[in-house]
Amino acid sequence: MKTIGYILASILIFFGVLFIWGAFGAQGQPVWIVIGIITVGIGLLLVYFASKKPKVEAAPNITLKVDLPGNVNLDTLKCRSCGGVLNAENIKMVNGAPVVTCPYCSTVYQLTEEPKW
Repeated sequence: MKTIGYILASILIFFGVLFIWGAFGAQGQPVWIVIGIITVGIGLLLVYFASKKPKVEAAPNITLKVDLPGNVNLDTLKCRSCGGVLNAENIKMVNGAPVVTCPYCSTVYQLTEEPKW
């Protein structure tokens, strides 16, 4: 779309300059100056609008809060490699999946939920 805008703008500016230049010739008419100025102005406006960058919206931050009913006992989470105790700061969401980084052995792995049965 920008390329088409630049091409149309250059054509309009070129013919606008020709109209202005032709108005000062032997058979030139004063109306040509007005037409040339309008044509060059439209061409410059096309250059301006073609060069504007579109606005990029930032991705929204999503916070998920879980309210557990009643008294819930949580199991202690241990590292698969070294057996070190992990806490909530060691778990990060990466591409929608929980990823654990062990502070003791620096092992990084994705958490998987085992079936209860």
